Amino acid sequence: MTQTPARTKEFLMVPPTEYTVAYEINPWMDRRRAVSTPRAHRQWAALVQAYRDHGHQVHLLEGRPGLPDMVFAANGGLSVDGLFYTAVFTYPQRVAEAVWHAAWHQEHGSRVVQATQVNEGEGDFAVVGERILAGHGFRTSLAAHAELARLTGREVVSLRLVDPDFYHLDTALTVLDAATIAYYPGAFDEAARAELARLYPTAVRVASEDAHHFALNSLSDGEHVFCAADAADFIAQVEQRGFAPVPLDLSEFRLAGGGIKCCTQELRC
Repeated sequence: MTQTPARTKEFLMVPPTEYTVAYEINPWMDRRRAVSTPRAHRQWAALVQAYRDHGHQVHLLEGRPGLPDMVFAANGGLSVDGLFYTAVFTYPQRVAEAVWHAAWHQEHGSRVVQATQVNEGEGDFAVVGERILAGHGFRTSLAAHAELARLTGREVVSLRLVDPDFYHLDTALTVLDAATIAYYPGAFDEAARAELARLYPTAVRVASEDAHHFALNSLSDGEHVFCAADAADFIAQVEQRGFAPVPLDLSEFRLAGGGIKCCTQELRC
């Protein structure tokens, strides 16, 4: 296949200074399972270093006390076309995160638009070329899809998630380049599966085991795919498509239902 050449990207990330499992708002969270703070810091630092080693720029937003999930920067909003569409979180435990993300983007020159509809940013929005794929069913409302389409003028394709283990789109689908995606069919309803098959007939389809290893909570620059080290079949599949996997261990973040993409907000100026 012909893939999009790698290009330098910019990311916003939040250090895991406050990270722990302090509450339970998804099926992965269990307060009885302790997070190893030193290990979480090492894993996060290794992800940052991997991005930088491959030529990408990482900006940092300081974590805030009382916001343990703020490390999952992807949920803070959606940056596209120089616009920043703010998150409106479903659960009260995370609401305050959106304020800090909006402030950072305001300070760094984005046109910040306050969302009026419930959405969790890149957790449920995936930019694929000129199209935006949008998840709903657990954390983001259909009304947010319509609002985003009006603001950006882009096609927004709504996809219903039905498996609680895959409560955000970025746990069930990843963008490999401007024309190629990978996804776990079992996370979606029949209509969404049919739409994905129509739009992306050559997509990489991931099996349940790798999906539960957070294979799809990956990030690609068009050549390198930063992905979960234990997602062996997924790694083999992307290699067969001509991509270069960069396996990483973010298992401490999986305890809260997160991984590589969850920790990474992409900046699209």
